[in-house]
Order: sequence, then C-alpha cells, then structure tokens
Amino acid sequence: MIPLGYMLKRVEPAPAWLKAPQVQQVYSVSNCVSGNFADYVPQWRHNGWWLFDSPALHAAAASMHVPVTGLTMFYYEAFEREYDEDGKTWTAIAPQPGIATNVEIPASKRLHGFDVVTFMVHTTPECSPLSCNGLAAEIPTNAFCLLDSVDRARALLEAGAFNNSEPGPFRILAVYTLE
Repeated sequence: MIPLGYMLKRVEPAPAWLKAPQVQQVYSVSNCVSGNFADYVPQWRHNGWWLFDSPALHAAAASMHVPVTGLTMFYYEAFEREYDEDGKTWTAIAPQPGIATNVEIPASKRLHGFDVVTFMVHTTPECSPLSCNGLAAEIPTNAFCLLDSVDRARALLEAGAFNNSEPGPFRILAVYTLE
C-alpha cells in the first residue's frame, strides 16, 4: 500500500436514500456525503496525491477556514494500481509530478475498511460509488460503507460490480482514523 496523506472530514450518518441498513456512518473518501473540511485546493498546501502530508500541515491549512472541532482526521493509503473498467487492466499509480509529497506515517492508526474511488482527472479523489451511487445497497459493506479487504475490492472491480457507476479509473483506498 502507498501512503497518500490526511484529510479532515465532516462524517455524516447514512443518508435516507442509501438503501443499505448496515451503513451507520459514511467514511467514504469522496466529498459527496461526508464532506471535506473546506475547498482546500486553492491554498496549494496539498501533496501530489492532493491530500496533506501530515496532521500538523493539515491543521494549519484547516484553521484558515473552519474550526476543526467536530471533524474527523482520516489517513489514507492506496493499492498501488488503478483499474480501468473499459480495458479491464490495472495500471501503476503515482503522485502528480511537480508537487512535493512527503507523507508522514501515523504512529497509531485504525483501519475501518477499503473504499473504491474514481480518479478520472487523476488529481483529487472524486466519487465513491458505494456511497455516492448507492452501490452499498447491492454490494455488502461494513457499518462505514467500506469493503473489508483489498482482495474483495479487486474482485468486485474485475467482476464489473462498479461498471457504469461513475467514470473511472478506480483506485482502492484504505481508510484509517488516527488513534
């Protein structure tokens, strides 16, 4: 797994339209249901994965926008390849060139599961079809609207479970909170 960085998010309960009774809170990587702390891109403090290299750097950027109380700090890692549903191929991923990336690995983290996220533009995480498109109603997830393993995410992608949900390619991201 490749360390990607950190993001403060407003965690939301499962919306009523998401017909997945197992989902209690949405920990998806996307900004669709549980939103990011603010529109952070114009500050250009993010790394080449379009996240933040450390909680301290992130807190400094967030303090310019909102109080950080009530937000949850997430840490993400990615499976080293992304899946193209059209070509049915896996391709290596890398941070955006020209943007410094030096992710600080957390001393203690808690894994909540794995999200499948679209990266059509290859910058910021886009949609998480399990939550954004309601696929958690068809694909069993945990209470956080996440999958339990990378292997399961890979198998679902290769079986076409995410086809026609959102434009890909798709990346598999491990979703952690800090302890």
